[in-house]
Amino acid sequence: MSPILVFSVVAGYFSLLILISFFTSRKSDTASFFNANKKSPWYLVAFGMIGASLSGVTFISVPGWVGSSSFSYFQIVLGYLIGYSAIALILLPLYYKLNLVSIYTYLEQRYGKYSHQTGSAFFLLSRVIGAAFRLFLVAGVLQLAFFDAFNIPFIVTVIVTIFLIWIYTFRAGIKTIVWTDTLQTSFMILAVIVSIIMIAKNLNLDFGSLVDTVVDNNNSQIFFWDWRDPHFFVKDFVAGAFIAFVMTGLDQDMMQKNLTCKTLKESQKNIFTMSISLLPVNILFLSLGVLLYVFAAQNNIALPSASDDLFPMLAINHFGTFAGITFLIGIIAAAFSSADSALTALTTAFSIDFLKLDIKNNDRKTKRTKMFVHLGVSATVIAVILIFKAINNDSVISQIFKVAGYTYGPLLGLFIFGLATKQKIKDIFVPIVAILSPILSYLFAKIIETYTEYSFGFELLILNGALTFLGLLIIRKKNKKDTLKL
Repeated sequence: MSPILVFSVVAGYFSLLILISFFTSRKSDTASFFNANKKSPWYLVAFGMIGASLSGVTFISVPGWVGSSSFSYFQIVLGYLIGYSAIALILLPLYYKLNLVSIYTYLEQRYGKYSHQTGSAFFLLSRVIGAAFRLFLVAGVLQLAFFDAFNIPFIVTVIVTIFLIWIYTFRAGIKTIVWTDTLQTSFMILAVIVSIIMIAKNLNLDFGSLVDTVVDNNNSQIFFWDWRDPHFFVKDFVAGAFIAFVMTGLDQDMMQKNLTCKTLKESQKNIFTMSISLLPVNILFLSLGVLLYVFAAQNNIALPSASDDLFPMLAINHFGTFAGITFLIGIIAAAFSSADSALTALTTAFSIDFLKLDIKNNDRKTKRTKMFVHLGVSATVIAVILIFKAINNDSVISQIFKVAGYTYGPLLGLFIFGLATKQKIKDIFVPIVAILSPILSYLFAKIIETYTEYSFGFELLILNGALTFLGLLIIRKKNKKDTLKL
């Protein structure tokens, strides 16, 4: 695609987002930015969260994974159903009962201020790295597709990218994102459907033949029952349940959208609807993966060394201009559906958890504080992206991103301990426990992997949370009548 065409597509896409922002931000106040005045339609939130749950990593990686792991990823998706059910039945009633805006406020009410700020700090660290990592990938795509043609430096690409997000979120925040997420989810799914249609047309397959091609392919195996297999069903299923519970239920970014629903009942309907919808959507992504490999084989196209490059390479170079444009919009939508809400969630967490901002206060000082925090968060993400660029080493950057995942373990331990026990703890020692738990998890995993053939995966999250739970038991206050609730 020509740079001018890429520019036109990107400009048109962001013009649409800014137009949505214009309509959603009218009559908005401080509360609109943080909780959308609790007036979001639940079905709109549910559909938008599909895109947020998928993210750019899923959009690019899941089709490519099919070549090495078949449909085993769907075992994790099935586990999501358990995790999302726990969110709907356990966490959401708690959040609504306490009328939370930042979910980490619960930690202060349960333990104290050190726990509160520790939980929020771990979220801030994880989300800054995660958002920067995803935007770094998208900025790289835009750099190659457009900015390099005009000798525009990478730093300008990054600043423009973040600025565009800031433009359509700075006034109404989460109120706008609930609507833009709906648009972005639509574009992501459309990109997959268009790609499948293009493949079917090239291979002369009708709908029935298309389905048969996917079902009969060796890479369409879903369930793996050998306990020694890295994709053993029980391992993936349990991992999926915990991933959903932690990375949605204990994540300010994801839960902030849920908490914009009018009532608990509507928020629960949102979670259940979204979780069920993820099943056919992920089957669609996995089916595309099979078809991409079939298409490449039939057309004698050499596979890229990295499976993540398979979908982009075929969509841009072999599916035609329309499919290429659709893919470009899809990948931008996938990245920005998580990045825009991340900036808003980071602003929320810092404003409420550290600055104690009152969202009911709509005066000029409060608005100015919110704006400066939003700018500060955006500048921080820009700085981290530029650090990634300076490192210029994919393996190092991936390790940094992996380290960010360790921050969810302490959150899991803190919340589970609070929900499962009545015991009080010595709040001042919580930061120490939260820092030691990921370190010990990492060391334990390295020792096991060095002396055995076992390789840790998603279950490292569970180990991390268990060590945090154990640490909280150690620093508990001694009370004779302390008992477990469960």
